[in-house]
Order: sequence, then C-alpha cells, then structure tokens
Amino acid sequence: MIKKISLTLTIACLTIICFAQENSGEFHGDFDLNMQSYQEDKLIEAEPVDEIILNNAYLNINYTQGNFAAGLRYESYLNALLDFDDDYKGNGIPFRYATYTIDGLEVTAGNYYEQIGSGLIFRSYENKGLGIDNAMDGVRLKYIPVKGIYLKTFIGKNRTYFTYSDGIIRGADAEVNLNESLNFESKTKIIVGQGFVSRFQADNNPKFKLPQNIAAYSSRLNIINGGWNYSGEYAIKLNDPIGSLTAEGNNYANGNALMSSLAYSQRGFGIIAEMHRVDHMEFRSERAQEKQYIINYIPTLTKQHTYTLLALYPCATQSEGEFGTQVDVFYKIKKGSVLGGKYGTKISFNFSNIRSLEKGVKYDTNKNEIEEISSSFKNDYTDFTPKFFSKNGELFFNDINLEIYKKINKKMKATGILARQSYNKDVLEGKTPGTYGTVNSTIAIADVSYKIKEGHTVRVELQELLADGGDGSWSMGLVEYTISPHWFFAVQDMYNWGNHDVEKQLHYVNINCGFLKGANRIAIGYGKKRAGIFCVGGVCKEVPSANGFSLTISSSF
Repeated sequence: MIKKISLTLTIACLTIICFAQENSGEFHGDFDLNMQSYQEDKLIEAEPVDEIILNNAYLNINYTQGNFAAGLRYESYLNALLDFDDDYKGNGIPFRYATYTIDGLEVTAGNYYEQIGSGLIFRSYENKGLGIDNAMDGVRLKYIPVKGIYLKTFIGKNRTYFTYSDGIIRGADAEVNLNESLNFESKTKIIVGQGFVSRFQADNNPKFKLPQNIAAYSSRLNIINGGWNYSGEYAIKLNDPIGSLTAEGNNYANGNALMSSLAYSQRGFGIIAEMHRVDHMEFRSERAQEKQYIINYIPTLTKQHTYTLLALYPCATQSEGEFGTQVDVFYKIKKGSVLGGKYGTKISFNFSNIRSLEKGVKYDTNKNEIEEISSSFKNDYTDFTPKFFSKNGELFFNDINLEIYKKINKKMKATGILARQSYNKDVLEGKTPGTYGTVNSTIAIADVSYKIKEGHTVRVELQELLADGGDGSWSMGLVEYTISPHWFFAVQDMYNWGNHDVEKQLHYVNINCGFLKGANRIAIGYGKKRAGIFCVGGVCKEVPSANGFSLTISSSF
C-alpha cells in the first residue's frame, strides 16, 4: 500500500513539474556525486570491495510558482560507500512533496523535514555525511491564525533507507510570541512553545507487555532583553522500552531532558553558558536498535571542532544518561591597542564537561528489596530515578581550548589553538569497560595563510596531539594552494608516530585537487583514511579505514 501511494505521489510530482515548464515559475535544484575506489591495505586494515568503485549520487529538483511548490529527489547507491549502511542500495525517488500556502495556512503532502523546539522530542532531518535521512512521509499543516501565534501539526511515517518504519508518528506544536500576539512593545521579548509527539506501533511481543502508544511532551521558553538571551526547554518521554527486547535489554522508566542556555553579547564580547541533563531520552519510530529509527535529537554540549586532530576523539551524546555543561567566551581586542595591533585580535575560550548520571536506587518487586545499580536496566525493576546532578558521575568527555586569531598584515593571517581533552573511549565508542579507559590528550594547532599575489594564496596547517592512551600521539601537516577563483591543491599527512603498536605507526597521506567554475565544483583525491568515529552535533557513526581514489562533483541551478 505504501509503495502504491509513494508511486502515485511521485508520478503526480513529475506531472506537475512537466506541466509547469509551460507556465511561469522557477526551477532550482542541485546534484551531488561521491565515488570512492577501495584497495586492500593490510597495514591499515582496509578491505577491498567486489565492485572496485562504490557510488552515492543525489539529484534534487524543485519548482515554485507563487504560493505553490513541488519537488523530488532521486538517489543512487551502486553500491553505497563503505561508511554507509548496506541497506542503502539501488536507485529510487524516496523524497517527493507538494506544498501550497493560502491565507496563513501551509499544507504539505508527501515527504517533509520537521522539528519541534530544539529537537528533544522530534527532529526529522538529513545529513549525508552521517548517512542520516529520516524524512517523514505523510501530511503536515502549518497555520498562523493571528500575528505572533504559530501552529503546526503532522502525521506520517519516517523513512528508513527506501522503506518506512512500522510506527505512525503524530505531532503538534504551538509557539507564541507574546509581544507580537499582544501587540505589546517592550525591550523584553518573550516567546513560549509547547510540543507533543506520539508513536503508535502494535504490540508484537505480548510477553513484555509493550505499550502501543508512546507520548513525548516538551515546553520551551525564550527571553530576550538587549544583549541578554535566555532559552530553556524541558521534555518528558513516557514509558518506552527500547533495546534488544530481552530481560536485560529494556528500560520501562519514563525519560526526560532539560536544556538551558544563557547568553550575553555586546560589540567585541560575548559569553554563553549552557547545561543539559538527559535521562533515557532516545525516541524511536519503531522498537528497533538501528539508528535509522531515531526521531529525536539531543544536541551535544561540546565545541564542534573543524581541525582534524581536535576532532580525532569527538563526543557522542549519551541519550540514556548524561549531564553536560559548556561555557563559550569570545573577546576582540581593539585595534590600535598593544595586544590588538593594527587589525585587532580575536580570542575564543571554550570549556565543556560531560558526565554520567550518578548511580541511583531501584525497587525490585520480585526480591522486595532496595538495590543500588548503574544505568544498565533490567525488567525486574519498576523504575530508576538518578540524582539530578552529582560531581561523582563518571567522566565521559572534557575539553578546554583557547583559540587566538590574528591578522598580521594585508597578506598574512594566523590562528593558534591550544587544547586539553579527556575522552572516555570505552563509553563513547561502546567498548567493554576497561578495554581502553580514558584518553587524555594535549593538542596544539598553528594555521597560517599567506597571500602571495592577487588570487594566489598558500595555507599551512600544523597540528600535534600528545597522548598516552588510545592510538597514542599524532602529528599532522597540511599545505593548501588556492588559485582563485577556479583551482585548489592540497597535500595532507597524518602520522601516528606514538602508537604503542609499532606496526601501526603509519602515515596517512592524502592528495586532493579541485576545480570550481560558477555553480560547479569537481574534486579528485587519493590517499588513506583511518578508521574511527565521525560525529556531527553529537550524532556519530563508525567509519572504516580506506585506501583509494575519490571523486566528488557538485552542481546547483
């Protein structure tokens, strides 16, 4: 039935687009191609593939005319890159939609992405780098009845590869800007919101008495006054056992999450203090362990580093339980001062700390006694309520970093970073406790760009990571040469010189070049990629090692 509906909507979208060619309107879209060859390399444990070359490709086509929009996306995995799940296989049109707006009402049929608040109870989104696309398929309505009041509701199923989950997702959200809705002028702006999401899935395993309807709620508040900005959100997810559906794999307790952020900014200075607490808050569209069924998002409270060695050990959000804090400080030293110099100096400081929720007490109805346990759950227990906060929680991740950016003269600019990180490799990578322990590292970065002449720039990047645990110490060097506006060339070498296993003290060399013209970008590369964990915003995936050529082509119109 779902396939028939999908085919019907796809044909309808194609018909509309073809018809639109004869009418006034606008087409826009984009194309992405990623190809990678895989050669065997026993030193880095890189495996060859039968196809020799693997491929991911995407084509988006969108049409807009007045208050109407329609579009589709064609995807091709022949077969998917190794860092994607094997179930991404073949060709198809998994995303198609039609939307129109009239008198403040927006109606969407087909696929759509949506989010409630910060995503604690629901977030449908796409991230090609992580291999995530949990687009909804159904109907969504958005309505603005009066100024300052924003309503939306939706129903559908979320995408899993080229199919859809069994669970039916229903959601609603209301956001009110009190100043706009009450026509009240004040320096203080107040915005409140309330969201609701539920999932229905039939109980296919009566032995465990699985609830068929699961609900999640969230309330949020945003207060803005001058340079001050406070935002907070609290969410509750009702009884939702997940996991392997065995006596050792389910937690029947309610989940909850709290996020709070206070920011202050003025010209040349800014500070943000954040915290979040998460307890059993992963929400899935189906009772399954695979990440493709996750329909909520818990933002990480760590800095999203772009430099390679700073991001070597990224922090993955632990939805079953963590308490996190983060402070960001930005300051610009004025031009003309002793430290600021002619162009001024920018300084950024960041601190983040993520810990587990401390052990709590559960009541065992079978043994009729109180027992202290950790956050691993068993069906014998009826509830688990960890302490709100305790400094005795196990350390997951800690990051202290200082970054200084300085424009030295018209031709040269430089960035320097010094960081200290602690990374609980066992917890964050799902290893058996005691396998690796916590990796403590000190990282230094120097990034210098020099403009040789008009359109010609060379950039040199040097990175050093010193650590005793994990894979030991690393060094990285990068030289990048850009000829604007068309060409770039880059050579990078990562050297794992401090690995305790001498056979793994290897160089990971990569050579890349690219050509840009207008809306088209073509890049070719060759080299080795290390196996590891790749994260974006606290969502992570495991990436296998690889050795071979790569080709990427992107275009937009």
